[in-house]
Amino acid sequence: MTAPASTRLKHAAQDTREGAPQRAVYVIVAHPRWRDSRVNRRLLDAARGIDGVDVNDLYSTYPDFSIDVAAEQQRVARADLIVLVHPIYWYSMPPLQKLWFDEVLSWGWAYGHDGHALANKDLWLVASTGGPLESYRPEGYNQHEFAAFLPPYEQTAHLCGMRFLPPHVLYGAHRCDAAALDTHVSDFAGRLATYPQWPELIAMADAPECQAIPSTDRPLGATGDASDADTTAGRAA
Repeated sequence: MTAPASTRLKHAAQDTREGAPQRAVYVIVAHPRWRDSRVNRRLLDAARGIDGVDVNDLYSTYPDFSIDVAAEQQRVARADLIVLVHPIYWYSMPPLQKLWFDEVLSWGWAYGHDGHALANKDLWLVASTGGPLESYRPEGYNQHEFAAFLPPYEQTAHLCGMRFLPPHVLYGAHRCDAAALDTHVSDFAGRLATYPQWPELIAMADAPECQAIPSTDRPLGATGDASDADTTAGRAA
């Protein structure tokens, strides 16, 4: 009798970890409507099945959108790899994931003067799209390759001194067959279990240095001098 997929994933992950150095992984899963989820629920379950991986179901943890910034910063600080798992919403991330970035990656902690908490960490996007791969081409209805929508993720990583790893993307998530979904989830679990021993990481450059930002460009309120604080890099006043 064949073992359930979840059991096979867990055993495979445990097998591949043998002899691998222990590195801390923080997986942040953001899906606004779990009852509609076909892919991300599987990814959440797979991540929870791997020993030593810190997993946060963001919408269940903060249903009122009131993020515990101190707790999140502690979890991020412990991690070597930060994983963003979410469906693509209007070529970007779900709203609570965006709010997490706005509040947790603060000036003086994640970036800016003395903001080095994320230096030398890795950031990995695990995304699912409604549109199939062929829609993410110049001749497709999205008009661009998927990579064209990644600069906000890439630049966030760069500004904070992190490496942005090649994304793990499942295209056409609504209609992909069971075999393709199983492969996507299995590959994801295997990557989590074997990080940082990924072949492509051998050839990747080290994380960039945290980018210097003039003090004149700091967010309003970063030093407590304004009531309507601007807490994100580059936002207009």
